[in-house]
Parts: sequence; C-alpha cells; structure tokens
Amino acid sequence: MTTNLFDDFNPISSKQWKQKIQFELNGADYNETLVWNSPEDIQVKPFYHKDEFSKAFSVNTKATDFRICQNIFVYDIEKSIERALDSLSRGADSLRFTIENESIDVTNLLEKLPLEKVTVYFHLSFISIDFVKKIDAFAKKNNTPIFCNLDPIGQLAKDGNWFTTKEKNNFETLNLLSAAATSVSLISINASLYQNAGANMVQQIAYSLGHANEYFNRIEAINKPIVFEVAVGTNYFFEIAKLRALRLLFNLIAKEYNHNLDCNIIVSPTKRNKTLFDYNVNMLRTTTECMSAIIGGADAVANLPYDALYHKDNEFGDRISRNQLLILKNESYFDKVNNPADGSYYIENLTNQLAEKSLALFKDIEANGGFLKQLNDGIIKRKIQESADTAQALFDNGKEILLGTNKHPNKQDKMKHDLELFPFVKVKPRKTLITPIIEKRLAEKIEQERLEKE
Repeated sequence: MTTNLFDDFNPISSKQWKQKIQFELNGADYNETLVWNSPEDIQVKPFYHKDEFSKAFSVNTKATDFRICQNIFVYDIEKSIERALDSLSRGADSLRFTIENESIDVTNLLEKLPLEKVTVYFHLSFISIDFVKKIDAFAKKNNTPIFCNLDPIGQLAKDGNWFTTKEKNNFETLNLLSAAATSVSLISINASLYQNAGANMVQQIAYSLGHANEYFNRIEAINKPIVFEVAVGTNYFFEIAKLRALRLLFNLIAKEYNHNLDCNIIVSPTKRNKTLFDYNVNMLRTTTECMSAIIGGADAVANLPYDALYHKDNEFGDRISRNQLLILKNESYFDKVNNPADGSYYIENLTNQLAEKSLALFKDIEANGGFLKQLNDGIIKRKIQESADTAQALFDNGKEILLGTNKHPNKQDKMKHDLELFPFVKVKPRKTLITPIIEKRLAEKIEQERLEKE
C-alpha cells in the first residue's frame, strides 16, 4: 500500500456532487426530495463531504472493551447463582442483578460466583446503607468492580415517589454512603426511562445530563464513575452519535466539578419498538441496536430477549440474546477496533449536532431552575409526552413502520394463550408526589385490538 491509488483521480468537491445529483433529479427539488428532518430537527443530507466537515470533537469510544452483560432477577438465591454461573460459562463477562427485597443475602450471592474478571451491576428497588455496605465489603475484599446503580431521581421520575429511607431524604442517604462505601460506584442515571417513554434523542441526552447535574450539586464526594443506563433504538447512525454525544457532554460538565472519571455506559435495546406479534422480528431489531451500542462506545451491553414482552425469564431467550452479542464480538470482530466511528463524516456531523442541541437544552433547563424542579413541575413529563405523541401519530398513520405489526402483519398469528406477562402499560391509581413518566410501546393499541379479536 505504498502507492495511493486515489492520486490518479481528480478530487470532486461537494458542490460538484450536488450539481450532479441535481441533474439526475430531472428538475425535482434537491432539498424536498433528498433532505429529511429528524425528530431532533436535524437535517439529514444524501451525502457528506470533507470540504464541509468541521473539526470533530474528541470522543473515546472503547469498542474493544465492551462487556456482554446478563440480566438476572434475584428472588431465589440458589437459582440466581446457578443462572449466573451458567451465563458466565456461556460467554457473559458482566452481570446485572435486579433485587427488590432487602432481605436477600447479597454476600452469599456474590461469594459463590467467580468474579475475578467480571463486572457486576446492581439494580436495587430500594436504598439501604446496610445493604450497600455489604456489597462494598465484598468489593473491597475481592477487588471486584461493582456498580450499585442507586438513582433516587430516576425512582421519583418512574415511580412518582422517592425511596423510603431512615434518613432525612435520599440525598442524605447517598452522602452517608459516599463516605462509608468507598470501593463501589454508587450513582447511576436511568436514561432508558426517557427513551422508552418516547423522548427524542436531544431530550434523552439533555435530561440525562440534567439528571446527573443534580447529583453533582447534592452529593459532596463522587469519587467513582457515574453509570448511565441507556436504551437505544433502530435509528442506527443516530444512536451511535447519541452515545458519543452523551459521553462527550458528560465529560465536559463533569470537569466543572473537578470530576475527571469517565462515565460508564450500560446499554440495552429499547422496548419502545418491540412487538408482541411477529416477535422474531425483535431479534433483528435488537441485533442492529446492539451494533450501534458497541460502535457508540457502550462499556457493557445487556441485550433484550426477543420474547421479553410476554415470557418470563427463560433459558432459551437468554441464550439467544447472549449469543447475538457473542456473534458480534467473536465472529463480526466488533471488539477489534477502538473509536470505530472516527472519521465518518456523517456520524461526526450527527454527533456534533446532537451535542450542540442537547447542550443548549441542558443550559435552558439549568437556567429555569434545574432538572429536579422541572421534573416536579411536570415540565419534563409534558415535553416527553409531546415527543411520544408525535412518534405515535407517525406509527398510527403508517409513516413509522414496524414490520409485522402495522405493515405486512400475519393475521393468522395468535398470542393470547402464550402470554405469561402483561405486555401493556398498567397504571395503578395511587398517591404519588409527582405524575410518573410512563414507558409505552408504539404497538400497544394495535396489539390490544388484535388480542380482543382472538
């Protein structure tokens, strides 16, 4: 490769390309025909050229380091240990335990697992100093990287109420923990809630940053990486750019608080575009979503089983979802190149635009009282609902397509007798401090109508 073969050709400017395209359009308008607007008000052009390309921001997307994460709901300790051991033997190198009960013997759970080279995440439905201290003691003794993923603001946004604590408030609990539990990462941001509820990408990034900024302002010492739990959809290149822009802006804001640790991003496919009928298509959706997660720089990817909407956790669904990631890693070589999106004019352009628009929205949130105030005032929920309604209208009129659901559905497909889980939004009337942000899939209305006719 000592000879540059492109030297034999004269360079073509972006102006020349546009003139050629305009000629081929036979009089049709270039902008109306080929340029489209995304929900984030980003104009997408048919081509991108280096003579229109401004200097890219530096984003470190460590694709070679991404981990395959297995989600495990902990109810029965022995069964959870058995499942974790099986997952690790079959290719997982990260575990995320969901625990709803403080009485779970977490020390017993961890001590029976070979965690020397395994990253562990926890998703706790409560906040407890004593419980986290047990996790911290294990992490310190065994030098295991553990992320506790405590997110009281995310709890308020999703549930409508704070965690119940013995302390004055959830922030006091976190401050006490930051002094007592020094070997684990404590803080996380549930950014997936905003995506699954219908927020556009600029909103997802800006709300996640505002969410994180509240912790920087209220927690005295954040000495470990903050975790972002992010959901990605099938807008492939935009999702790559979204993750890059999120990491870029987080590092920019964190430096203002003298926090020099990079964030840790764990990504899962969105639930928003998943379907009950023709469920095998979900595997195609999650595959491209995992691809964009890896290229976008996810530290860990926890795939969503194709049958997660209607089946309880099961060995087959878990194995297939894990194997999707193993194929991407070991057969598609997605772990061989760091910063794989660098130099792509399109992705760099999207990253820059998403970063600029998200930063502007973040600044607007801060200028108007901050994220928590706007969450309490219902502004965040209202803005997300507006975006969700726009997307729902596109789906309902067929402009947003989910194959097998609102286009080319299989009318013979029956699902009523296969449901082990209730796959639709179910809001129980109860007293809450704020109206919670509700996750909702695009296909729910169509699916309910089909089930009623079975």
